[in-house]
Amino acid sequence: MPSVLGLLEAREKRVREEVARLREEAERVQVALGEAERALQRLTDARVTVAEVLAEPSSVVAEPVGSTVAGAVVPRRAEGMAAKVLAPDYQRIVSVLESQAGRESMRCQQLAAALGMEAVPAKVEGLRSKAKRLVERGWAQQVRPGVFTALAGPAG
Repeated sequence: MPSVLGLLEAREKRVREEVARLREEAERVQVALGEAERALQRLTDARVTVAEVLAEPSSVVAEPVGSTVAGAVVPRRAEGMAAKVLAPDYQRIVSVLESQAGRESMRCQQLAAALGMEAVPAKVEGLRSKAKRLVERGWAQQVRPGVFTALAGPAG
């Protein structure tokens, strides 16, 4: 028959192992909790900042009309609107399309070469996307798929 002290020692050993395992788990949970609390604080700060910015008068937040920002939305062309309202990349495309070579229509590869770009598929497709956006907004015209030209009158 096992001794009482032997049984108690065996049970104490199992409980000590369980306590050690639970402490390790508690440490992992504490680390995860700290990371989650920091993420929550960042989100809360961002929400408060956005709410403050949106609460400001619109004249402080609005950009001046006709500003040129890289990656900005291409405005619809209106009567008397000059190409200088476009972002620099779009201004360059319109300028090339308005040149003599562009008036005779250009494929996107030719347009890329005229802009000094490498005529690799990724760059050509990006240029095609921009040219199509200019067509949609009235800054250029597409004579046939992938072939673009300037409008009859210069864009300024």
